[in-house]
Amino acid sequence: MSGKFFKSTAIVGSMTFISRILGFIRDVVIARLFGAGLGADVFFVAFKIPNFLRRLFAEGAFSQAFIPVLSDYKLREGDDLKVLVNAVSGSLGGVLFIITAIGVLAAPWMIMAFAPGFINDAPKITLAGEMLRITFPYLFFISLTALSGAILNSFGRFAVPAFTPVFLNLSLIGCAIWLSPMMDEPVKALAWGVFIGGAVQLLFQIPFLLKINQLPKPHWGWQHEGVKKIRTLMLPAMFGVSVSQINLLFDTLLASFLVTGSISWLYFSDRIVEFPLGVFGVALATVILPGLSQQHAKSSPREFSRTLDWALRWALIIGTPAVVGIVVLAEPLLISLFQYGKFMPSDANRASHSLLAYSVGLLAFILIKVLAPGFFARKDTKTPVKIGIIAMVVNMVLNLILMYYWAHVGLALATSLSAILNASLLYLGLRREGVYLPEAGWASLLTKITLASTAMLAVLVLLNPALETWLDWDVWHRFAALLPLIAVAMVVYFVILGLSGVPLKRLLKPNIS
Repeated sequence: MSGKFFKSTAIVGSMTFISRILGFIRDVVIARLFGAGLGADVFFVAFKIPNFLRRLFAEGAFSQAFIPVLSDYKLREGDDLKVLVNAVSGSLGGVLFIITAIGVLAAPWMIMAFAPGFINDAPKITLAGEMLRITFPYLFFISLTALSGAILNSFGRFAVPAFTPVFLNLSLIGCAIWLSPMMDEPVKALAWGVFIGGAVQLLFQIPFLLKINQLPKPHWGWQHEGVKKIRTLMLPAMFGVSVSQINLLFDTLLASFLVTGSISWLYFSDRIVEFPLGVFGVALATVILPGLSQQHAKSSPREFSRTLDWALRWALIIGTPAVVGIVVLAEPLLISLFQYGKFMPSDANRASHSLLAYSVGLLAFILIKVLAPGFFARKDTKTPVKIGIIAMVVNMVLNLILMYYWAHVGLALATSLSAILNASLLYLGLRREGVYLPEAGWASLLTKITLASTAMLAVLVLLNPALETWLDWDVWHRFAALLPLIAVAMVVYFVILGLSGVPLKRLLKPNIS
């Protein structure tokens, strides 16, 4: 079973890797054309609001509630599954349409709520309201895309949903390069890129749903048994699985009171952290949730625990060197990826500080992705909610304290610390309930990871050029140095892991030692 999970994770990770690379190209284009000034700050707010709601309603709460129920219905005979899919798509689509209409009409007031620091800056708040009206329908498109992706994932078709975000990045790149010169307010082209990207992502998945004979025929089914069960699971899950997103949104709200550029510095540093999180953390969560749901439905607690154990080991094996790499290469990464055109060296420096703060919580961000499905697959949404409330309150308190001393860096650090608390409480909850029982060999594995990470750290510190050299180089020299440096560090890490007794082929097994 773990071999199947590994293969599926590799597929999702590979597709997500392609999307993330294009995402970096997108951000490079945005940084070069718009820098970290007023236009960029406004766009990131106008995009973050529907994107936050997407993660809250769709990829967060909805997927975590829908997949376990879908797994139950797949075990039934007859047309129950199709009836469920039709009812869910019609109900979700109807609710989303209403929310989208309200969001478009109330855009200026939503900007005031989510970025109150803009209120006294007329150009910012006016432009933000106009752009939010364009970006908000993205919520409708992407939530239905998430529904389609959840269906495909439940049928073992992981590659298509993982590849789908590529189209958002292509749309944003295309609009930034070709549409922005044609507009009176060039940055509005990015808003249209979001709108177009959302529509294209939904359309892309339709042929694949047809192929497995699961294309929904939407009808209103609010009182359908399965829809009611999903609604019951969704309400607490909306909060539990999305605490990190709420924390990031709260960061943006507070950052709107800081100097212009703060929102952009947080955005670009968060994008670096999102790369390993998206490529591996999200891939793991995407793959194990259907498997855990099926194991729970079939009453296989031993396999359930072994799947969690396998995923946690992989999270540490991949997440630990990612943290080391980001800590050492924080500023070189930002310089190489974004420091061109209107994105100044000072912007890269300030973003590197918040990147270091985010890196403190990177392992916790990944672990949350792995641990949360351990609750949702068992239809336990109350426990993550309780934990999420604690983590969010702690984050808000830390935000107010640390922002006072370290501005945008304090916001990033508060998010990381609250994520560590969140992951710790989720882990303790699974242990306390007896759902997760660690397999043998953890002490040995942690020792080997520490040894390999230390060797990798030494190599990075030794080979990393001086900061002035990174700044003097052009884009080609930067990447000619950065990519081999990362490659050598990765080779050293995995070679040391292998020499210490953890060969890659054994990572396919659930009891790595």
